[in-house]
Amino acid sequence: MGALDGRVALITGAGRGIGREHALLLAREGASVVVNDLGGGNDGSGADDGPASSVVAEIRALGGSAVANTSSVTSWAGAAELVEQAVTEFGRLDVVVNNAGILRDAFVAGITEQQWDDVIAVHLKGHAAVLHHAAAYWKSASKAGSPVSASVINTASASGVTLPNAGQLNYGAAKAGIAAMTLVAAAELERYGVRVNAIAPIARTRLTLATPGMGTIFAAPVAEGEFDAFSPANISPLVAYLASEKCALTGKVFAVQGGAISELAGWHDVKVIETDGPWEIDDIAARLP
Repeated sequence: MGALDGRVALITGAGRGIGREHALLLAREGASVVVNDLGGGNDGSGADDGPASSVVAEIRALGGSAVANTSSVTSWAGAAELVEQAVTEFGRLDVVVNNAGILRDAFVAGITEQQWDDVIAVHLKGHAAVLHHAAAYWKSASKAGSPVSASVINTASASGVTLPNAGQLNYGAAKAGIAAMTLVAAAELERYGVRVNAIAPIARTRLTLATPGMGTIFAAPVAEGEFDAFSPANISPLVAYLASEKCALTGKVFAVQGGAISELAGWHDVKVIETDGPWEIDDIAARLP
């Protein structure tokens, strides 16, 4: 018996890296999987159905059930096609793993409108579009009297929630937005039987290897037999647990890397100053740290 027997999952950006590991593990745990990947480059350019089809072939070779999807999550229509395919192919939808992402790094003074728009479209809008159509499906099912026990796992990043990275204005903003989106969606969808959580993973992927200053860290050789702390496979067990019916967690954001998982908390008070009357600029200057 697998932890996800009978569940139907769709995973975006599942043709390579962390998404591929999610697809393989969820399939091994019994889920039927819609493997979505546009097949573009690190910057989102181009398209290739090879990555998604290759993962589907791997899953089927292991005796699992999977279909490929190459819709772009940057459009409402593409996200609708993805959700519709899951329901049409497998009769239901239980799990959404929003994982698709690209990089178009640039410093604030030099970033172009296109670099900003492209990253926001894939990450932030891509999460929102799939979440919207899945939520509409689950809401309809719940109101029709069908029991719903669904799970959404979004993908944030340390760049957006704990460790701002110079050169990633667009990426960091999108990832911070995804963390906030997760909390809002968790509050809204619980009434329909849907849990929503997020992960902020650190692992060796095409994107991290291409991030300035990080490539050498992630590419460091690992001796045979030693634990590979940056393997993307380390991320997927948490996703599989969050996707399972036995998990009751919702509205959580977890950092996960290697052998460590930590629950994160958002903006919070670290120091408060107060006044009994109107603020004076000099008073604020004297009392703020």
